[in-house]
Amino acid sequence: MANPWAGEVAIWLDGERHVARLTLGALAEMEAELAGGSMLALVERFETGAFSTRDVLALVVAGLRGGGWGGTAADLRSVEIGGGPVEAARIAAELLARAFTVPGSP
Repeated sequence: MANPWAGEVAIWLDGERHVARLTLGALAEMEAELAGGSMLALVERFETGAFSTRDVLALVVAGLRGGGWGGTAADLRSVEIGGGPVEAARIAAELLARAFTVPGSP
């Protein structure tokens, strides 16, 4: 089970469970990947529903890498994400929320 107190979110890739979390290093790597976008801008896009598939992919990859996965965005092109693109977007939003809030806080 993923530990929300540690910012963890479970994600299934090709039927195998992985734990994702946004570590500081993973967040910095993701910011560099998104080039020109701040974390605040990313959060605002998710809050308003204006996020892109690129945003989702960047967050999922960063979360997986923060959880110890050694892959890249290119590796996810041929992987089946449990729940499909909608679940990937939900996981991305949950990763972002867990990275910047304490579970149980208002």
